[in-house]
Amino acid sequence: MARKTTKKKVPAAPEEVKEEASTEPEVASTEPEVLKPKRPATQAPQGIRTFTIARQYDETGVSGIGVVIEGVVLATGQAIIHWLTPAPRGALAIFDSMGDFIKIHIKPHPDNASILTWDDGEQEHFGNPPTD
Repeated sequence: MARKTTKKKVPAAPEEVKEEASTEPEVASTEPEVLKPKRPATQAPQGIRTFTIARQYDETGVSGIGVVIEGVVLATGQAIIHWLTPAPRGALAIFDSMGDFIKIHIKPHPDNASILTWDDGEQEHFGNPPTD
């Protein structure tokens, strides 16, 4: 186990402070609030954010309707996409940004009427359902 050496101030006389070395063991926190993922303070402007994509329609007949994608946007801005088809494992893709993913897989298919739902409940709606 790593030991942390700290200096502790010990009063020797009213006008004088003497420093003495201490070798207390370093202990990592087990508190959930301390261990919970947080937005990096200096590395990036955002933290990890999860989302789903639900389709109201499936114009290609490949992915189906309902929730067809789950994913995460990293602090770097990269988007990791997990297509939930084909079963049983689906497929993974990594995009430089969520905007790139939307431009390639969502906007070209407006008839799917896709709904992006973020982990905080915020939603973005894309396209319009087809009218019969």
